[in-house]
Amino acid sequence: MVNLLNRSGDMIAVDSDGLPMTSSVQVIQPSGVLDSSIGSEVREKVSAMLKQGVSTILVDLSQTTFVDSSGLGALVACLKLARSANCQLAICALNDQVKMLLELTSMDRVFKIFPDRTAFEQTLSQQLPAS
Repeated sequence: MVNLLNRSGDMIAVDSDGLPMTSSVQVIQPSGVLDSSIGSEVREKVSAMLKQGVSTILVDLSQTTFVDSSGLGALVACLKLARSANCQLAICALNDQVKMLLELTSMDRVFKIFPDRTAFEQTLSQQLPAS
């Protein structure tokens, strides 16, 4: 796990623990307020992952307490980057504020949303070919 701190002390954790196909699946877990500062860090990390050839990215928002308009813009930018690289990007573990924001902006129709990381992992493992 890699931890990144921004100026206000909010942490972004990046890991791939427990996921099948860890070389092509990565998880980003921002914590605290997802604002312009954290959003920029998330965009940079997604861009770096895409350059490494990652095929699926999960943004786990379980540790995110609030998303402002800049944070939402960063998530949308990440989705656009992922799509242009033929990569899937999903989000999970939304709190009530984030759910409401996505619903009000109709972004809940744009993002693939999972209730939690376990649901994402189950869906991903069902998509893997049998060995």
